[in-house]
Amino acid sequence: MMSSSDDVRGEGPSRTQRHYERIGTRTGTSFCQTLIHLLKGNIGTGLLGLPLAVKNAGLVLGPISLLCMGVIAVHCMRVLVDCSHHLSAKVNRQSLTYGEAVQYGMENISWLRRHSQWGKRTVNLFLIITQLGFCCVYFVFLSDNVKQVVEAANATTFNCHMNFSNQTQVLVPSFDSRLYMLCFLPAFILLVFTPNLKYLAPLSLIANLVMAASLVLIYFYSIMHIKYPIDLPVVGRAKDYPLFFGTAIFAFEGIGVVLPLENKMHRPQTFPLVLYLGMGIVTFLYISLGTIGYMCFGADIGGSITLNLPNCWTYQAVKLLYCFGIFITFALQFYVPAEILIPSVVARVSERWETAVDLLLRAVLVIFTCALAILIPELDLVISLVGSVSSSFLALIFPPILQVLTFHGEGLSPASLAKNMVISLVGLVGFLAGTYVAIEQIITRNSLKREL
Repeated sequence: MMSSSDDVRGEGPSRTQRHYERIGTRTGTSFCQTLIHLLKGNIGTGLLGLPLAVKNAGLVLGPISLLCMGVIAVHCMRVLVDCSHHLSAKVNRQSLTYGEAVQYGMENISWLRRHSQWGKRTVNLFLIITQLGFCCVYFVFLSDNVKQVVEAANATTFNCHMNFSNQTQVLVPSFDSRLYMLCFLPAFILLVFTPNLKYLAPLSLIANLVMAASLVLIYFYSIMHIKYPIDLPVVGRAKDYPLFFGTAIFAFEGIGVVLPLENKMHRPQTFPLVLYLGMGIVTFLYISLGTIGYMCFGADIGGSITLNLPNCWTYQAVKLLYCFGIFITFALQFYVPAEILIPSVVARVSERWETAVDLLLRAVLVIFTCALAILIPELDLVISLVGSVSSSFLALIFPPILQVLTFHGEGLSPASLAKNMVISLVGLVGFLAGTYVAIEQIITRNSLKREL
């Protein structure tokens, strides 16, 4: 994996070292704590959707593409960190957010300087779209999984070997999944009313533990039930590959947590090791579960691998436990857009109305995400659409552009310029193709449902 410091000629380590010494003196998170936070920030619903992504790309092309995307995504994360160091030292700031890094990067170019605020606003816009997109996915994930557990409850047993078809049998159809979303809406609104995330820390710890245990059981079932002989397409259909891209980049879009984690480290000079180790583990999990899940369930794989688990109480409990983990994680994902949007509005009202306006805006944002989820209640397509529309910009398109802006006039090599152009172009093509195919599939499925 390449470091942007290798791409720049003439930049010695002294500036970075001085910066590390300056920001490394405060108390902060340890190496292990930062590693755990990085893993938490990258392992969620996207991981469970990767078996379907591998199906869309093919049994061989899928894992290879995931590896390539992982390498590029981690490189872009490192580029963002290096640019942040360079710019924060230049403007004498202790740390920078993603948006601030783009803003100060644009100020390096004379004709962009007057428009630099738009760089920050654009990044914040895509952060809002991405995080609210995650929240939409959580609504669909919870409704699909809880609906399946309820519908299979009468036939659920303690014998996990009765169902030889390797998927949950639906015996008692219940109401539409969109009504489940409306049922979850009040609970989500109350959850985001939590005044400080520290109050959710105990529940968050429990959620992380049950999600980890659920993943172990999902791995165990998938490995033990791989169908032999394996007769699956090595390469998927070309028209499905954009859907693979959207799902994969959705899963790899952890770039939003990189700078906050690095800024809070006690010894930030060790962050590159945390990044490579953590994202190496994440990439291994993505490739292995995506491949094993597809080999186990084949063409029947659902938008989330949990939807294919058998209807015995062990694996129904796995679904419910993972749903609990995702429910708590909703508050963490919601925190980012809330912190960007709400303070500026609350600042415009009198002090006596601040709390009421804050809570009202939180409720409106949750209702908005629920409404979007109700409009597109297709888990796999929502994941792919969110990944294609916003994650591609944050994870692939912006970081290479930021490196060019940051080191403009400081000896950026032609090879680095070419590399940055290629990465941004890959992100742009993925954005266009993935968005088009996802929207087309959404329209097609809605048309089919109307005909039924």
